[in-house]
Amino acid sequence: MYLPKHFAESRPERLHALVQAEPLGTLFTEQDGEPVADEIPFLLRPELGAHGSLQAHVARANPLWRAHTPDKPVLVVFRGPQAYVSPNWYPDKAEHGKVVPTWNYLVVQALGTLHIHDDPAWVHRQISALTDQHEGARERPWAVDDAPADYLDAMRRGIVGIEVEVLRWSGKWKLSQNHSAERQAGVRDGLLREPQAAAAAVAQAMAGVAGGPAT
Repeated sequence: MYLPKHFAESRPERLHALVQAEPLGTLFTEQDGEPVADEIPFLLRPELGAHGSLQAHVARANPLWRAHTPDKPVLVVFRGPQAYVSPNWYPDKAEHGKVVPTWNYLVVQALGTLHIHDDPAWVHRQISALTDQHEGARERPWAVDDAPADYLDAMRRGIVGIEVEVLRWSGKWKLSQNHSAERQAGVRDGLLREPQAAAAAVAQAMAGVAGGPAT
């Protein structure tokens, strides 16, 4: 992706935090010479490999696990909060009118190699870990083994495990860092007046990079 240095985010803790908060990634693969995108919830395993691993599962009927060209890299995109930025929020608009709209957002991309796990035990571990991650904080968390064993066996036969061994992470925190501190403050205030929850999340993210234009 196009990544000006003032928008670049490379700190693993921030990249991993976004992936864990927004685990539904878009996996881009190549099938029969064409790019294909699949929306898949991933489990981040940062301790595996040099740059971590992204584990998931897909329906056995999905051609992804058979049709992807093995020697081609894959890309997984995780999108954080995003919001439209109105020119009306820039305090200097009234002075010269030289302002245009833009969009602020957070996004993480993981480039890696795809591995297939057609193994019921691996799939069971992956599903259990993914479920525990999202059920753990609930008052009455549901666990995979709460379902009848014969039902689980039938469900597992219908899915295949996949794993992306991450080769490189890229993060883009486009949060008005190329604007003055006054403009950034105006954008944050404007976002906080918007009704969408995502706008408030972008404003909160901007507070972490507040200041003048990056150099």
